[in-house]
Amino acid sequence: MLAPDPATDTALPRPTPMMEQFLEIKSANPDSLLFYRMGDFYELFFADAEVASRALGITLTKRGKHLGEDIPMCGVPVHAANDYLQKLIALGHRVAVCEQTEDPAEAKKRGGKSVVRRAVVRLVTPGTLTEDTLLDAGRNNYLAAIARQRGAGEDGQDRFAIAWIDISTGDFRLAESDGLRLSADVARVDPRELLVPDSFFADEVLGTFVRELPVSVTPLPGAFFDGATAASRLAAYFGVGTLDGLGSFSRVELSAAAAALAYVEKTQISERPPLARPIRESDGAVMLIDAATRANLELVRTLSGERRGSLLAAIDRTVTGAGSRLLAERLASPSTDPDLIGRRLDALDHMLRLGRRRMVLREALGASPDLARALSRLSLNRGGPRDLAGIRFALDAAARLATVLGEDGADLPEEIAAARTSLVEAPHDLAAELAIALADELPLLRRDGGFVRAGYDADLDTTRALRDESRQVIAGLQATYAAETDIKALKIKHNNVLGYFIEVPQQHGERLLGAEFAGRYIHRQTMAGAMRFITTELADLEAKIASAGDRALAIEQAIFDTLLARVIAVAETLRMVAAALAVIDVTAALATLAETDNYARPVVDNSLAFDIRGGRHPVVEQALKRDGGAAFVANGCDLGARKDGKPGLIWLITGPNMAGKSTFLRQNGLIAILAQIGSYVPAESAHLGIVDRLFSRVGAADDLARGRSTFMVEMVETAAILNQATERSLVILDEIGRGTATFDGLSIAWAAIEHLHEVNCSRGLFATHYHELTALSQRLDRLENATVRVKEWNGDVVFLHEIVAGAADRSYGIQVAKLAGLPASVVARARDVLSHLEETDRKSPAATLIDDLPLFAALAVKPQPVVAEDPLGPALDGLAPDEMTPRQALEALYGLKAIRAGSA
Repeated sequence: MLAPDPATDTALPRPTPMMEQFLEIKSANPDSLLFYRMGDFYELFFADAEVASRALGITLTKRGKHLGEDIPMCGVPVHAANDYLQKLIALGHRVAVCEQTEDPAEAKKRGGKSVVRRAVVRLVTPGTLTEDTLLDAGRNNYLAAIARQRGAGEDGQDRFAIAWIDISTGDFRLAESDGLRLSADVARVDPRELLVPDSFFADEVLGTFVRELPVSVTPLPGAFFDGATAASRLAAYFGVGTLDGLGSFSRVELSAAAAALAYVEKTQISERPPLARPIRESDGAVMLIDAATRANLELVRTLSGERRGSLLAAIDRTVTGAGSRLLAERLASPSTDPDLIGRRLDALDHMLRLGRRRMVLREALGASPDLARALSRLSLNRGGPRDLAGIRFALDAAARLATVLGEDGADLPEEIAAARTSLVEAPHDLAAELAIALADELPLLRRDGGFVRAGYDADLDTTRALRDESRQVIAGLQATYAAETDIKALKIKHNNVLGYFIEVPQQHGERLLGAEFAGRYIHRQTMAGAMRFITTELADLEAKIASAGDRALAIEQAIFDTLLARVIAVAETLRMVAAALAVIDVTAALATLAETDNYARPVVDNSLAFDIRGGRHPVVEQALKRDGGAAFVANGCDLGARKDGKPGLIWLITGPNMAGKSTFLRQNGLIAILAQIGSYVPAESAHLGIVDRLFSRVGAADDLARGRSTFMVEMVETAAILNQATERSLVILDEIGRGTATFDGLSIAWAAIEHLHEVNCSRGLFATHYHELTALSQRLDRLENATVRVKEWNGDVVFLHEIVAGAADRSYGIQVAKLAGLPASVVARARDVLSHLEETDRKSPAATLIDDLPLFAALAVKPQPVVAEDPLGPALDGLAPDEMTPRQALEALYGLKAIRAGSA
């Protein structure tokens, strides 16, 4: 039901003043659900109420009539609003929070029917959350904006930029992009909300791109992205006359940054988040990983969307929310700077050498609240006493960490030395004052009072004494009245309507109304079974008590404001402390991981090396340990160039399903990522040249929402790889071409390998069941064959999970099908079909099957005869497949066939 507009029909009665106010505020926020504050509830009306009641599962009621129709209404308690906001935001809704901006008593002074003034104080959207209950402690909550500059590229193509802000921590970054890598950039930022010009939706390519993104996309008018005014808008936000001191930014980067800032100002109304000055990421600073590769490798979430089972979950040993966020950020954007990676590895080395002292550091970090998010809430006037305490405890942890790290004197690696400097320079005097000012038990909200420690402010102590002793006076007065009236059941009570009052049972109340107490007890209210009275003495005492309580609360609010001002004054320093705590947490966590899981320090440089010895899959290995299974079988991988000046190798990997090919493919990609975030890696040793782009196409599924079959998804992802990979890239491909007819698929896979070898020149791993492709190694000098070792035993296949040089002779698909539990008749039929296919012309298998094989229904499972001696045994024992040329292998195969025909 839409909110009616009374202006369209003057014959209808006018709405009530309250409803007029609601409609006016709602008309200014048409795209948001309006949380309209009425006392202790946020109420929703009309269509908003209908939407919210369905989304939240709350009762839809009615509140009077408007223009002749019932008004749908529902509401949520103010104290539980965050829980409901979380549900609405998760469902993609935006919420405008409308608060009462004046005291109801002031409204009454304007007349009995005057409406309390209200105004929207905040727009709540997915990308602008700050409350702990609405945020994931281990994940940044980014708001991102994309801007476009037409024809600005060197090739005349459009240039793009992306700016991203986390107002819950103050992070602000931006980078240029282009049409090919834009999707990868959005995937690595992983924003909760994305701002784009509304013109994108009129563009066929960009419109499809933004509609298919798995994030909340908010279109904005082009004025938000106006490049002509972007620089001045940025300078105004940060209070500087020129942007020279902030850095050098391109026009398109400024457009994206200005749009993001404008949206922040729009949603926060009168508040301004204390954002850090924007940091520009240079081109090529991070490893590009597209969305499909991130999903295939399950970096931060599994394919089912869960954190458990992802690489992040496997390596995260952090003990703070900030540390977990930093680790996730590094994992999303592995560095391509060997010097930076080396500094991180040096810091990790130092943490390993600390031994037990590292545990002391982690204990101190574990007691540290989320400094960055507490600071953000306080700066936005959404913080409370517990956020002030969070500042104090974080500073206490900083002091302790600085002391422990300082025990090694000046012998600190650069990364840790820089972090310790920030900790030493923290405003520790602020921590001391907060410790003196704040009580041990703190309320959540400042308006509740009771958060200032006794003894901190003399005036507050005096006022509290009056308030608290008055309670004793009330108790004494109650005893006096009980004795005076001889009514032992007499009680002095309090509620928000009557204030303090005397309550007695009904039979005694009649006596208080009589001549015996004439004028002494003034009747206020008659209840079922009880009567309520007031006296002049009690009314005077109530005024004093109320005054003392209000005065004490006012003093506490003033103290809070003073402490808040002190915090805001050192906000930039506190932000540096928060960053230092996160760096130490991540470094200590990765050191703990390396120590417990036997990881090794990699060598990372600008070469094209890719030499991993004894590599292991970090997630699978942990799963095996957790489940008490067999030890993980380690495998090496050397894709480095065999000759100087040549690009790296491509391994063509054959072998049966379930033998471990996909695990091997993924583990090498994950090891490259871990190395480039500055972590030790699950291997005996690793020497890796920087990977600029990582591509992985492992497994596929239908994308029904976009009308794409499994094969179409496979081809789209493969096309992206072949169009973008460079000689510094790592390409991981699994089963290309399996989604179509055999010869079509084989042809596509063949051509893809040649393209990777001759055009992309990438280091790569290519797994396939097309054994014909192994012949390519004879004419592609950088293509090498590898296979997964298996063993047959009594008709079954045993997977050894070892990668060795050479090619598989067959796929063992029927054995795998048997292990999967296919009926015996199906397995037997498959063996018979396979035998015929292997003996006939593979160019026309269908015709051969029709002529030579009976129907499946006519085939019975027959017991296999026991052969006393295998005539092929001696001949097979004399073959050395790894040393044979293709021609020699073909001749040997004909020889074996002749032996078999002779023994028949």
